Amino acid sequence: MADKKVMLTKDGYNKLVEKLNYLKSVRRIEVSERLKAAIALGDLSENSEYDDAKNEQAFLEGEILDLEAKIRNSDIIRGDEGGDVVTMGSTVVIKDLEFDEEETYMIVGSTEADPDAAKISNESPVGAALLGKKVGSKVEVHAPAGILEYEIVEIKH
Repeated sequence: MADKKVMLTKDGYNKLVEKLNYLKSVRRIEVSERLKAAIALGDLSENSEYDDAKNEQAFLEGEILDLEAKIRNSDIIRGDEGGDVVTMGSTVVIKDLEFDEEETYMIVGSTEADPDAAKISNESPVGAALLGKKVGSKVEVHAPAGILEYEIVEIKH
């Protein structure tokens, strides 16, 4: 089975590479040292420190493999390819037509999505509804809370 392509901005890609380097160069050494200290305690059959360290090591190695797969299968979103339409990497200012409030979001891949940082996934209801639309377009978003209506005010690439 082929790995799924991971859509990332250049900044998101760099953060994944930075995290991978940290896990490999710092965390691996820390966990290895913890494992050595637990082994030095003796009897491994009833050594909870050893069990905890082995579990932490397994989790860390799994996280490293996951990050390596994401990096290997990444497609960098340029964000400047859309011209006058919303594309991956676009920053979009939208107006909530019900509450007459403006919100700004960047459309990113699901790996990078962080609603608290105003980064929404292209697979989210709002992100999917905005893709391919132009300034002035009105979009309906079918969300769990009901149908939300927005107007695109500005697109930045």
